[in-house]
Amino acid sequence: MKVNGEEGQNLKRVPDFLVVGGGINGLLISRNLLTLGASVLLIDQSEVAREASWAGGGIVSPLYPWRYSPAVTALASWAQGYYPHLVLQLLAETGIDAEFEQSGLLMLDAPDQSEAVSWATSEGKAMEVWGTAQICDAERNLASGFSDGLWMPHLGHVRNPRLCKALLASLEQSPSFSLLTHTRVTGFEEIDSRIVKAYANTAGSAEEQVLRAGAFILTAGAWTQQLLGPLNVESGVAPVKGQMLQYRLPKPLIDSMVLYHGKYLIPRRDGHLLVGSTLEYTDFDKSNTEQGRKMLQNAAVGMLPDLSRLDPIRQWSGLRPGREGGVPMIGLVEPRENLFVNAGQFRNGLVLAPASAHLLSELIMGEQPSIDPKPYRPTLDPRELMASTRASVF
Repeated sequence: MKVNGEEGQNLKRVPDFLVVGGGINGLLISRNLLTLGASVLLIDQSEVAREASWAGGGIVSPLYPWRYSPAVTALASWAQGYYPHLVLQLLAETGIDAEFEQSGLLMLDAPDQSEAVSWATSEGKAMEVWGTAQICDAERNLASGFSDGLWMPHLGHVRNPRLCKALLASLEQSPSFSLLTHTRVTGFEEIDSRIVKAYANTAGSAEEQVLRAGAFILTAGAWTQQLLGPLNVESGVAPVKGQMLQYRLPKPLIDSMVLYHGKYLIPRRDGHLLVGSTLEYTDFDKSNTEQGRKMLQNAAVGMLPDLSRLDPIRQWSGLRPGREGGVPMIGLVEPRENLFVNAGQFRNGLVLAPASAHLLSELIMGEQPSIDPKPYRPTLDPRELMASTRASVF
């Protein structure tokens, strides 16, 4: 797809791309397109990156990665190799450190350990099998009684709110970038298989806006189906709530990320500890609940008994873009010629974001894709992928 070149530098003109959704996927695809010389208008119904991109834990790996399809693994592997570079690049550009920490991930008493080891061997991933003594030596404050551990030393985490803040700061340095917040897209006008305009409402204004662009990209997360439904496109994307807790520790209790029975602990550089997360199908309700707090608190104390003497200092929630098997839809929304989508990463939005945006950039620009795009085709029913592979969203 051609971009406007010099004309794209003047944001009073029609931008090359209108990106709907200012989470991590919208920020990264905007960054990639600006690098390619395009002009971008990014629009969000709230503030930038205040939904799942802000609320997640920031682990740069799927939980229990061997349980996902090869389509998810391909994106995760690419992104894991890219994240350290991205964080350093953003630090140099903006002075904001997203704090990538290669702390390693320790998974306790996984019931499918042999499958995990086979997967790691076939994928070339570093994984060690630990017994009780090794677990105790590595993390002395963990509860006793864990008999098996799977240790992946090269995995890390980022401070996702800081990452998104750095991405936005970088975008705002470009004269080819513009931003509309608190503005909700309400529909599209389509003529001859092309989207010619989007309609939008800004909070506090009764006036409907008409937004034009050369092409339109949907990175709207849990709200994707609300945009595609009126176009008679079924995305399979639905909101799934996740609640989190934060502790302030007087001293560090663990060095690595720890995962047990689907719940995890993430130590931050500033001495805080994150606990996640719930998995709740509550439509668009993202309220915090006492039940969610107790569930996470019990899970945290079960892993780290010293937390029984502390109370969480914060609780929050976000809405993930749930989709079958966590396989996202990335690419052209056929038969439209200028409507693209990048959504449905489920629990792995931050994990897969750099690779998802990179792949979409290649598809938009007509370049040879570095990852096989077929599994992510927006017209592909994700259940077709699940038929021959074991996948989960633990």
